[in-house]
Order: sequence, then C-alpha cells, then structure tokens
Amino acid sequence: MLPRPICSALLLAALVLLSCKARADVPWLPAGLTPATATGPALCPGAFLTPAQGAAILDAALTQFPDRATWETYAARLRTRIQSAAGLTPWPRRTPLNPSIRDRRTHDGYTVENVAFESAPGLFVTGNLYRPTDLTGNHPVVLTTHGHARAVVTPADYDTHARFAPHVQTRCAQLARMGAIVFAIDMFAYGEGIQLYGQDAHRDPRAITIHLWNGIRALDFLLGLEGADATRVGVTGESGGGTQTFLLTALDPRVTVSAPVVMVSAHFFGGCPCESGRPIHRGTDYFASNAMIAALAAPRPQLLVSDGKDWTLNTPHVELPFLQKIYGYYGAADRAANVHLSDEGHDYGPSKRAAVYRFFATQLGLNLAAATDASGQIDESHATIERAAALRVFTADFPVPPHALHDASAIERALVKLQ
Repeated sequence: MLPRPICSALLLAALVLLSCKARADVPWLPAGLTPATATGPALCPGAFLTPAQGAAILDAALTQFPDRATWETYAARLRTRIQSAAGLTPWPRRTPLNPSIRDRRTHDGYTVENVAFESAPGLFVTGNLYRPTDLTGNHPVVLTTHGHARAVVTPADYDTHARFAPHVQTRCAQLARMGAIVFAIDMFAYGEGIQLYGQDAHRDPRAITIHLWNGIRALDFLLGLEGADATRVGVTGESGGGTQTFLLTALDPRVTVSAPVVMVSAHFFGGCPCESGRPIHRGTDYFASNAMIAALAAPRPQLLVSDGKDWTLNTPHVELPFLQKIYGYYGAADRAANVHLSDEGHDYGPSKRAAVYRFFATQLGLNLAAATDASGQIDESHATIERAAALRVFTADFPVPPHALHDASAIERALVKLQ
C-alpha cells in the first residue's frame, strides 16, 4: 500500500477547514475542488481527486460533522440531493411488477429460474432467481449486481458476460445453498438488455436513474416472494455493481447489510456515465465522494472488499477509518469492516467471494457450513455453470413484449409520468 502524502494532505485539509461553515445544516463544499463548469451539471468523473485530496476531504468532513447529530443532518441533505440528481424526486409511483418466473432448474442445493418484471410500465428488468431447495420458513434475500464487462461481439461472448458470467453464477448459487433467496439483475443495456437497448445505451447518464429505480423495484420483487424475510436484506456487487450497491443502500432503508466490492474510494468516482454522469456527488450546496455515500449506510453492517491494484488500494488506512468513525457515532464502529487483498486486482474472484460469504453468513444468519468443506475452507464446487442461453428469460417461445421500451429517453418519460 502506498503511504499517504502527508504534507499535501495536511495543506489541503487546512484549506478545507478554512472554508467550512460552523454548522452542519448549511451548505458544505470543501475547498480545493476543480471549479465546476459554467454550464451543465457539476460532474465528478473517474479519478476526480488525487488520493491525497480524497483523504484530506474525508478528514475535513469529520471535523465539519463531529458527532451523530451533525452527520445525520448532512446525511439527510445528501440523500435528498442524490435522489434529485438522479432524477427521482419525487419518487415515481410504484406500479404492478407483472413478474414472469420461468424455466425452473434444480441443482445441488438450489434452484435457478429466469425472471422478467416491469419496474415501470414497459421498463423490463431481467435476471435470474436462485433459491434454496428447502424453502420452508423465512429466508434472507440478496440482490446481486454485476460490474462492467467486455462488449459482446459474437453470441459466444454472452457466456462470460455480465450476469451470465461464471463468477456471478457461482456467488448466487453459493448464497442460495447457504439459505438466501438471491436475485441477479442485469445492468441497463447489459445482458438481455442488449436486445432491448443496444450496447451503446449503457453509457447514457440516465443509466444512474434506471439502475437506482430498478434496484428499488428488485427489492420489491424479492420481498414479495413467499418466504422472504424483510428484516434480512443484503446487496452486493463489484465495480460498477459496487456503485449500484452503495447507492441503493444509501437511499433504500430496507437494505440491512451491504458488501460493495472493489469500488468504494475517496478519490475515484466511477469511470462510466452510469456511475458519475449525473451530479450525484456534487452540487451548489453539497459534496460527497463515494466513501461518504457509503457512510450513509451507517449503522447497518457493511463490508468493503478492496485490493492493491486499483483505486481501493488505500482502503485500510483511508476509507475504512472514515467509515468506522461515522459508524462510531452510532456506537457501531465494528459494523464497518474491510477485507483487503493487497496482492489482488479488480475483480470479484474466489477470495473476495469467500469474504462476502463469511460476512453475509454472520450478518444474515446464513448456513456457512453449506459453503465450506470438511476443513472449513470455502468450497464452490457445487455450483453448476449454465450457458447464457439457459439463463435468458426472453426466447423465441417467450419474446420481448410489444410494449417494451427501447431507449433511455422513453424510460425517462415513463418515470416522469409516475412522479
């Protein structure tokens, strides 16, 4: 791990503190930010800050909001601003989901079904539902989101793409074997969304709006299933799916446990317009890095999984201490956790999955023994990896409905009608 550049960080922190107001219920913008553009939204794309700047702003935020009361006032402001910047103020009216759950297959300790539902009229959410074979009693639910993947060029590329990828299938199967009802959701214009919107549509800034709303409605879907326990709700995803994880957790209080993987950073804000293409991080009276947004989960348990080869390399000594300080305002510092894999890179690989299995087992009351071998090591060999064709809900026999929407503009209009 790289040491924090102390001199530059302290200098920036001093500038930040000089710019701060004395109370938390007034606008707060740290000093030293790149000036916003004269026209258009104030966006924070990619590596918007240096690591030293990101760390200094977290330090300044702790000085500005030194206790639970001041933090909660600012947290309420941030939630309001993020919702508005995402184009979801007021919240759209919830309409019938009209779910289709099809083609159930039974594997070793779990089942898989292909799912589509309407998060708004004509806005189809596609995914796969994984359930334990024993569905007696109540079960926690887990929404799993995925990160960005290489473009689909040939039909064979779907087998390793997005929610169809083996690593996504594996974690869903394992969590279902452990006792959770799991839903793997497609990103906008990924997976089956490619046939609905085309691949280029994913980089539309309105993808932030669509991801948030689809995530909220995915929880509606999960919690409407028989045996779903509304007191145990988890979300996890990697990279861009990590962004979806902490944004959904920040704005939906039904999420009780979260595990954003290889994403939470004080200086990197997301390189895709689906993460930073709308002013969710910065406006005229607020600023929040992804670490600050992740802190909006407090005091609900949260695991940051980080590595040594991307923008999460400083998590153990920058982002984690900040989160633990905020969680400490609630007497819950131990609920903000981190597993750091300094020799690994940007993925949701076996050791990262193992960390999440163990965390979710503890926090959601899952059966960890169903995920381990006789020696206590994580054993994923029971997962059956299916081809993308088997995981699709829309087929020649079950085609895309004729009223389906096919572009972000149409989706935006549909959501506006519900507001």
